[in-house]
Amino acid sequence: MKVGDFSLLFAVLALLCWAAAVAIAVGALVWRSGRGGERLAQVRYDLGRGALPLAWVVSLVVILGSLYYSKVQGYVPCELCWYQRICLYPWSVILGIATFRRDVSIKVYAIPVLCISAAISIYHTWIQAYPPSNGTSFCTADAPCTLRYVWQFGFVSLPFMALSAAVAMIALLSIASPSPSESIEESR
Repeated sequence: MKVGDFSLLFAVLALLCWAAAVAIAVGALVWRSGRGGERLAQVRYDLGRGALPLAWVVSLVVILGSLYYSKVQGYVPCELCWYQRICLYPWSVILGIATFRRDVSIKVYAIPVLCISAAISIYHTWIQAYPPSNGTSFCTADAPCTLRYVWQFGFVSLPFMALSAAVAMIALLSIASPSPSESIEESR
């Protein structure tokens, strides 16, 4: 596969992250309104049980994609890319441990850090889409923050992909719930 093929794959995955996050948000609104019924309750239950492993998978794909672009393709990460990586990389290990331990309480720690990553990604996405004429304080000549290594569908860039992953992980972790046996044990 060529870099363009990988970029297209990761761009589609980013859009799927947004679709999942929107679906979770809409489902949560319907659930809270009380109009969800028994069927939505079952979907929420099933998705809640699988949300933590799904968030872990998203974090693994983020790392693999990031390392592919920097180590295989030789794209030099800018300072904002490094800040996003600092906020995203540890979750591949931490969410992996939490998944195997079935510890959904990790969301209390993960969601705030992922929100920081999302905020950085929003800014970085903005300056890639609309580069400021005078540059930014983060840009360097060696690794400019406005350089678009990836630009799929006219808006999907590397920072947008990081934003998509962070938003999907936030959405998934917000609905993560323990399995029934863990709920029984916690209530004792």
